[in-house]
Amino acid sequence: MNIGQAARHSGLSAKMIRHYESTGLLAPAKRTGSGYRVYGNDDLHTLGFIKRARDLGFSLEEIARLLALWRDRGRASADVKALAHQHIDALNARIAELASLRDTLQDLADHCQGDQRPDCPILDQLQAGCCAS
Repeated sequence: MNIGQAARHSGLSAKMIRHYESTGLLAPAKRTGSGYRVYGNDDLHTLGFIKRARDLGFSLEEIARLLALWRDRGRASADVKALAHQHIDALNARIAELASLRDTLQDLADHCQGDQRPDCPILDQLQAGCCAS
């Protein structure tokens, strides 16, 4: 199938498919005599794998490692699990960071009167962190 069909089938854009090919996540596509890319079932499976991994938040570097493990039938599942746990740890750290940001902003919003007066703790806090006197 051509790149447009592969994009529709995989749920990825043609631009992302070309990007994954250029970064080496996807093997270079076969070409027709006129230079058009042609994708087969193996390519579609790889694209589906990449999309699911991206949906789970894995980086391109992590996906490359996962793809290598997926293709290596002699791999230990412990290697895959270790990579998944590293990603879980990174997600948990990001979640904690986002929760802290949310809590800080919620506190500022709770202390803002939200009326016609110009006083605003949200703007005061943002201004306090921007410039040294």
